[in-house]
Amino acid sequence: MKPDSKLAKKIESGDFIVTAECAPGATATGAATEAALKFFNGKLAAVNFPDNSHGVAISSVAAAVAAIKLGAEPILQMVTRDRNRIALQSDLLGAASLGIKNLLCMSGYHQMLIGCPESANVFDVDSSQFVDLATRMSETGVLADGTKFDGQFSMLVGAVANPFLRPMDLNLFRLGIKIEAGARFIQTHAVFDLEAFTQWLEGARKEGLAQKTAILAGVFPLGSAAEAEKLRDTYAEFRIPDKIIERLKKAGDDAAQKKEGIAICAETIKQLKALEGLRGIHILSGGKEASVPEILAAAGL
Repeated sequence: MKPDSKLAKKIESGDFIVTAECAPGATATGAATEAALKFFNGKLAAVNFPDNSHGVAISSVAAAVAAIKLGAEPILQMVTRDRNRIALQSDLLGAASLGIKNLLCMSGYHQMLIGCPESANVFDVDSSQFVDLATRMSETGVLADGTKFDGQFSMLVGAVANPFLRPMDLNLFRLGIKIEAGARFIQTHAVFDLEAFTQWLEGARKEGLAQKTAILAGVFPLGSAAEAEKLRDTYAEFRIPDKIIERLKKAGDDAAQKKEGIAICAETIKQLKALEGLRGIHILSGGKEASVPEILAAAGL
């Protein structure tokens, strides 16, 4: 079945797309989701809900349903770290029955990186295989074993890309696999090294990949130089140049560094918008939803 979400229609229209992350965290109430969404005030094409990205948190399905009730368009994130293909398909059927129409397929951070070292991982399928599985469910109405299921299942499927992995040929090959599997949109890891990202995007255009999917560049508002150093040391995909960390340090105290981080984020968005082949921006708020309106205003969005 053809995806009919609002995000799918925006992709088809050719509009410049702005999405952001909403991370309510470890809570058993929908109030946290509602409070976070108020900062977005309907200004986004869609809102991502992480799937235990940094430790145990409220179910991404539950948070997405809360968003629908509040009039927002959710993007459900699901990781293969915690579910085998049985659970993945079951959760997808449940999500579709609740009105969720956008899906971001991810492998997920290793449990050692999210403070849950005692947990077992699953990784029954990888993110590309998950994209293929969800796409076939949407297009054919059947499960992986060929069983036909009842009801409407219209899911816009997306994936994540790390523009900074090298060699470039292998990076673009992996991107091509996800697109071929059915990824209609790609949200990238946070961009701080604009030169490296530009090279990747140009490579994607030359290979014809950027024309086959909607690439949204991730941006992240750094709160301090200390946070930037911790992220860079912990996660390989956070490629943060020394000059950005030095700029944060020179800004002054904590409040000044936070303000400078927002300014850097807005400047990055303005530069990214000028790149040919880029279809939008994805703000990785990291729980800093309150900063999103300021970022949007400063970036002219």
